[in-house]
Amino acid sequence: MSGYVAGKIAARRVWAPGLVSLTVDAPLEPFAPGQFVNLGLELGGRLVRRSYSLASAPLAQPEFYLTALETGELSPALLSLDVGDELLVDPKPQGFFTLSWVPEAAELWMLATGTGLAPFLSMLRQGEVFQRFEHVVLVHGVREPSHLTYRSEIRELASGGKLTLVPVLSRDPSALGVVHGRIPAALVDGRIEAAAARSLSPERSHLMVCGNPAMIDDTIHALEPRGFRRHRTRKPGHITTEKYWE
Repeated sequence: MSGYVAGKIAARRVWAPGLVSLTVDAPLEPFAPGQFVNLGLELGGRLVRRSYSLASAPLAQPEFYLTALETGELSPALLSLDVGDELLVDPKPQGFFTLSWVPEAAELWMLATGTGLAPFLSMLRQGEVFQRFEHVVLVHGVREPSHLTYRSEIRELASGGKLTLVPVLSRDPSALGVVHGRIPAALVDGRIEAAAARSLSPERSHLMVCGNPAMIDDTIHALEPRGFRRHRTRKPGHITTEKYWE
């Protein structure tokens, strides 16, 4: 296929049913953490493709964090691939959900739902966030405890004292050590800030929000009364977003 290169699955990790990380052996052009590439498969005699954020740091083997969409055609097929299986990869990374577009701030808050965690993993693994910001708060919202993935790696990154993880769980009210509910509601009532032991402030904080469009809109509406607004190049603000259909 024009523009695509052949790649192979180098490693596969199943976190939970329908939730998989794939490491791919494929040549990519240099990328910035937060960018995405198109993955594809030939299904029914045609190329089916979709954009996926890179979860890996630059120079590491490309890694993708995937969930099977109930109505999706490509994601179930990708999740069924095993080590050695082939797929098509667009080697040119794209996207503007990167730190180069984030204005100066003392603290960076990363808010993700589900596999929207992927671009933040890339940023954390690359490490620039720890040099640029005084502190980083990672908020990861999922449905079930088994979907709180990459926990040991994130804890190791947090051991340096500059990262705080706030897991948010919308189901299983008996789970301990998490904020229960959904991210926007937990921002409104202050539970996320309480769990992070830090306060959001337009003067000190910038938020990067990656998730489904409804979550992004609800998060912006939750923070608007406190003086936060969407960041744009011509009108600087406090919230940078990336829509992510999980």
